[in-house]
Amino acid sequence: MSIPDIKKTAEQKMGKSIEAFKNELHKIRTGRAHPGLLDQVQVDYYGSMVPISQVANVSLLDARTISVQPWEKGLGPKIEKAIRESDLGLNPSSQGDLLRVPMPGLTEERRRELTKVVRNAGEDAKIAVRGVRREANEQLKKLLKDKLAAEDDERRAQDEVQRLTDRTIAEIDKLVQGKEAEVMAV
Repeated sequence: MSIPDIKKTAEQKMGKSIEAFKNELHKIRTGRAHPGLLDQVQVDYYGSMVPISQVANVSLLDARTISVQPWEKGLGPKIEKAIRESDLGLNPSSQGDLLRVPMPGLTEERRRELTKVVRNAGEDAKIAVRGVRREANEQLKKLLKDKLAAEDDERRAQDEVQRLTDRTIAEIDKLVQGKEAEVMAV
């Protein structure tokens, strides 16, 4: 593996860490409705567990209500039960074939708990990025040890990996601040 390959791999892995962190942030409920909120809810569909999005149309009715329109008639009660039993604290109501999922308001205490969850998720993302940096630096040192790279090139590459790490961590901090502001907004 060459120095450019190592840097490119590190950059890709750090990008994936940010994407995973963004997906994690989407799952954190802020009191506003978001169709992606139900992505992790699984429904029993003819004996196999599948995400709601594969058996129903999930969309927004308004800022605080998600609508779930099952594609098959008999699935409504199963979807309603799956949403109720999920750890999201949601209480769907059935209106014929359509399920309405209102988002309950958040208390001040719950908002503070959610900011802690956001910070912890941010810290986990930073740990993943630092792990990528460590891995890249180890590969660079191995190149130097195997005499496949000069000391100056190895040092320069380590500095570039560090700058990439700093930029990625700054982006994670920015995402954490934005989500905290969103959670604390009444």
